[in-house]
Amino acid sequence: MRIELKVNKSASLQHLLLYPSESRTSYPTIVALHGRGADYSDLPPLIDALKIPGLLVIAPRAPFTFTNGGFAWYELREEGTPGSESFIASLNLLRRFLAEVKAMYPVDDTRFFLLGFSQGAVMAYAVGLQNHNAFRGIMALSGYIPMRSGLSLETEDLSGLSAFISHGTGDELIPVRFGREAAKILTQARADVIYREYAMGHQIINETIVDLAKWMEGRVK
Repeated sequence: MRIELKVNKSASLQHLLLYPSESRTSYPTIVALHGRGADYSDLPPLIDALKIPGLLVIAPRAPFTFTNGGFAWYELREEGTPGSESFIASLNLLRRFLAEVKAMYPVDDTRFFLLGFSQGAVMAYAVGLQNHNAFRGIMALSGYIPMRSGLSLETEDLSGLSAFISHGTGDELIPVRFGREAAKILTQARADVIYREYAMGHQIINETIVDLAKWMEGRVK
């Protein structure tokens, strides 16, 4: 069972921290990036449902208030392209935040993972593909690689990076072609990619959790 700590406001991004019950000098760590209209409480239940023991979970809150409630990482420009000003501002905060949490918490650098849903998946791709050697793996659920953002991304040689990508065939917000594109780009760059499609919309279903748990089990040992 995890121990839920108070929200930490001392870093660049407010965040929720969930420690494993066992005491160790370092922990395999997941940084969980929520989607638009949610907050830092959105993804920890998903990670808990994976039933992977010993995980440290760090869930930051996106910096921008979303008009319909919750928070967002960036403004939308068009399908597959984030608004550049807000996107770059969030990306800079996230990069700084990731450096801070490594200094603040007992993170195992060799088992440091990014997980994101929707806008959070886009952010995970963005920060993960700027310095892929800093991460053991990326879990991108219903997102896209921001190839049309003008950002310089590592897409030539991603050897050593693992990726779990999932998408719904009926996704009405981010069409499934973006998930397929991401899988193709990472595979061609020699990343270790698992790509799964599900008969669902813009969501996470139990089949996703089952497949993601199997993927994680082989990478946290």
